[in-house]
Amino acid sequence: MATAKKPAAKTAAKKPAAKKAAAKPAAKKAAPAKKAAPAKKAAAKPVAKKAAAKPAAKKAAPAKKVAAKKPVAKKAAKPKTPRKPNAAFMKPMTPSATLGAVIGANPLPRTEVTKKVWDYIKKNKLQDEANKRMINADDKLKAVFGGKKQVSMFEMTKLISNHLQ
Repeated sequence: MATAKKPAAKTAAKKPAAKKAAAKPAAKKAAPAKKAAPAKKAAAKPVAKKAAAKPAAKKAAPAKKVAAKKPVAKKAAKPKTPRKPNAAFMKPMTPSATLGAVIGANPLPRTEVTKKVWDYIKKNKLQDEANKRMINADDKLKAVFGGKKQVSMFEMTKLISNHLQ
């Protein structure tokens, strides 16, 4: 039943728009005639009422749309479990001799290797001042970086992984 009313309301909403378009030329013609004949004045009033009915229909239509929307139900949150580190990152890796000169020769997980390299970079102020993503290599790091004077921080992790076994 409710669906039958909606299409009728939509067609009714379309009809006043068509009438309004037709009413505008009539209103323009009636405007000069208003001064001459009072009988046409009465004909102009219903046109004004029809034009006023259309904005009321527009106001009613958005109200229906807002009322039709249903709030989205939130999904039940899963209980939080502590984050488990990936076993591959936590596996102790033996650094090569060149990398060992920077971080030490003891086997360390990849995460700790990266932390120690960053500690070395910050301690010796090897990060580029203009572009913080670039690392300027000193003699020890130049051997690790394959002879490059400057590398990006993303390339650095790739070059370091070549020195881990």
